[in-house]
Amino acid sequence: MNERIKQLAEQADGVFIHKLITGAKQYTFLEKDLEKFALLIVQKCADIGQQYADGNYEVYNQILEHFGIEEE
Repeated sequence: MNERIKQLAEQADGVFIHKLITGAKQYTFLEKDLEKFALLIVQKCADIGQQYADGNYEVYNQILEHFGIEEE
């Protein structure tokens, strides 16, 4: 798994599970934690978009608006 995605999953309280029989590795989330995980990804994308737009918050706002996220 991509290290950045793994860090966001852990930040969102995802629980890592390693199934011994199949060897499968996965993160599992409660519903509220899954939403937090998605919000962290969208927020990171908006931050990067804003960064590359030379401080223009239009990109940042468009990304958040697209996903129905209101600024805090």
